[in-house]
Amino acid sequence: MPHHTHDGIDWSARLHAMRRYGSLQAEALSSVARRLVAPLPDSPVVMDVGCGAGSMSVPLVSALREHGGGVLVLVDATPELLDAACAAARTEGDGVVTVKPVLADLAAEDPLSFAGPVELIWGSRVIHHLPDQLRGVKRLVEALAPGGWLALAEGGLETRFLPWDLGVGSPGLQDRMAAARASWFTAMRENMTGSVRLPVGWNVALADAGLGEISAFSFVVDHPAPAKQLVRDWAVDRLTWLSEITGPHLHPSDRDALRRLLNPSDSEYAGAREDVFLLETDTVHVGRRR
Repeated sequence: MPHHTHDGIDWSARLHAMRRYGSLQAEALSSVARRLVAPLPDSPVVMDVGCGAGSMSVPLVSALREHGGGVLVLVDATPELLDAACAAARTEGDGVVTVKPVLADLAAEDPLSFAGPVELIWGSRVIHHLPDQLRGVKRLVEALAPGGWLALAEGGLETRFLPWDLGVGSPGLQDRMAAARASWFTAMRENMTGSVRLPVGWNVALADAGLGEISAFSFVVDHPAPAKQLVRDWAVDRLTWLSEITGPHLHPSDRDALRRLLNPSDSEYAGAREDVFLLETDTVHVGRRR
């Protein structure tokens, strides 16, 4: 049986797509990991919450190894993803970094009590999938050691990967899919059991959770056209997912365009186009436990 989380998404079915995406983010995430680990004490405990397939787990292990060692705790609610992240991280750890996988649900009672004080907690695009987002942030804060850091990658700019006029369907398909995805996300949160709105920005949420020294920075993932095949394959992954969640919100002509873009036998197949690219900007919100 598929394992669904609070958002109703079968994340295990997205394992291969997540691995591909992580490969394209690897260079940028490595820089972020080194930046976050640099100010930590010797032999720190670092936690990757909602680790997924391990896109940040591997950069964190590498940064910890350069830092002299430590412990990386991987937390996810989907067993298949946790296993994949753990295997990848342990390969990178080279015996200097201890990797501890934990199958846990952040919305459950005391999901992080196992870890003890943690010097750094990283979470990327995970809090907005919890029913009560502020409560989730507060739980993470409780797991931090005094002076420990919480870093949440949430928000940024809309990911771009298609030209404005694809030559199939009406121009501006990506913008219409972005609007449809926003409608889907709103409905997903409204239908989530126990959903609570978070009507403030992430900096305010971190302050409301009791953190100080709050700041933010953004990082860019840039693979311009003509891109390598990995980017084109990722674009197919992205379009497949978008077609699944936005289909009911799109005009029939846009759905027809998506079918052509996702058909390997079609001349407009996204996986063979030379004008596909990847450009995204993610924002990391950081706060420190007093």
